[in-house]
Amino acid sequence: MVSAGARAAGETGCSLNGDRETDGASWTRHNKVCARLAKDGSLEVQVEGLTTQAKYYKPLLKEFFRLHFPVRPRWGDWSAHIAMEFTGDPPHMDLDNLAKAMLDSAVGSAFHDDSQVARLLVERRRAEREGVWMLLAQMPSV
Repeated sequence: MVSAGARAAGETGCSLNGDRETDGASWTRHNKVCARLAKDGSLEVQVEGLTTQAKYYKPLLKEFFRLHFPVRPRWGDWSAHIAMEFTGDPPHMDLDNLAKAMLDSAVGSAFHDDSQVARLLVERRRAEREGVWMLLAQMPSV
């Protein structure tokens, strides 16, 4: 879980267009990354700005999770929704590479291994601000 000190130190109104209701969960922000953990255990992450180099996101998010948003990984199946949000013309970026970098960055934080992702949606969408949004939610056991 996120420590109270880490959460309080970085609270912000961070929000891109992927924002959703998370029972009043507050944002933790450091540099271009912000995240929040909902009561249901889902993890919402946003990165401001876009680059066509998907490999940029993995070290950025790994450092964020390690230093500013420590979360314990959990077992079980996960659902991942990732959106590349852009203004103007869509950038030339392979969404599969973006998904891989974003999911790799969550290993050791949300889940133990990205093979736990049982449902994956990756999309490109127009927005008011550029960035990458990701929602990770544990799927109910059947």
